[in-house]
Amino acid sequence: MKILITGGAGFLGQRLARKLLEQGSLALDGGAPQAITQIDLLDVAKADALTDPRVRSLVGDIADPAVLQQAIGTDTRVVFHLAAIVSGQAEADFDLGMRINLDASRALLETCRALGHQPRVIFTSSVAVYGGALPETVRDDTALNPKSSYGTQKAIAELLLADYTRRGFVDGRVLRLPTISVRPGRPNAAASSFASGIIREPLNGEAAVCPVGADTRLWLLSPRGAIQALIAGCELPSQAVAEGGPINLPGVSVTVAEMEQALREVAGDEVADRITWQADERVERIVGSWPGRWDTARAAGLGLKGDRDFAEIIRAYMADDLPR
Repeated sequence: MKILITGGAGFLGQRLARKLLEQGSLALDGGAPQAITQIDLLDVAKADALTDPRVRSLVGDIADPAVLQQAIGTDTRVVFHLAAIVSGQAEADFDLGMRINLDASRALLETCRALGHQPRVIFTSSVAVYGGALPETVRDDTALNPKSSYGTQKAIAELLLADYTRRGFVDGRVLRLPTISVRPGRPNAAASSFASGIIREPLNGEAAVCPVGADTRLWLLSPRGAIQALIAGCELPSQAVAEGGPINLPGVSVTVAEMEQALREVAGDEVADRITWQADERVERIVGSWPGRWDTARAAGLGLKGDRDFAEIIRAYMADDLPR
């Protein structure tokens, strides 16, 4: 089986590829496991962290149809479409966000349509597709009302994938990811970057600034949980997801104050005291429009799982990514 991961040089792309290589196969639609023979990692930078002979790094602009034609062939069975311009950057650079988050998504779908082989396409969407006046708990079918360019781009791409699936051009499924925390590395341009930074930096002995109020509620999922959900979502039978539309993935609903308290309980006062608070109106406006609680009964019914609590997320980061 040949697999393409867009955004393959990124944090999630690399972890997904590593887990797929470790697993060695995928069992689509409940059938027998099929061996993974090749994973293509497409990104604007070379993905050189993996040296497995089954991995091929493709460098190019995902919005360029010629690049996609090289990356996708009739033997490409599964596409994990992770490539994206993150929320804060998409808000700051409208044209770039539209080009990568929307135009490239349509170009990818058009490439699959032209080849006529109906690959399985797993698209990672976001909490940002919601916004405005929301119920206390949002459902999979709660009306989309994004309040950011990023959220709008993701919402349009969701609808496109649904229609290409309905028409039989691809076998698509949309997995709406909670905010991923705790991400390793350095801060990025995402409005939600602080959700990792206020844990990661203190654990690394550095100060961290929280740009939102302590009562801001977030919906979070660990990197471990995200990778597990992407693979499990890919393997779901088509008939199980065909009528239900996008799937809100399980996560942990937690306020920023509760995140700080969990860090204090897991790592101690000295670590948690490295967090300071300084409001950033732009970040508060974007993040404040996102839902803090999701009804994930459908995801649970499909066998998709999340983290138990935020303390478990912190411990997973400490085990997997905290520098020794």
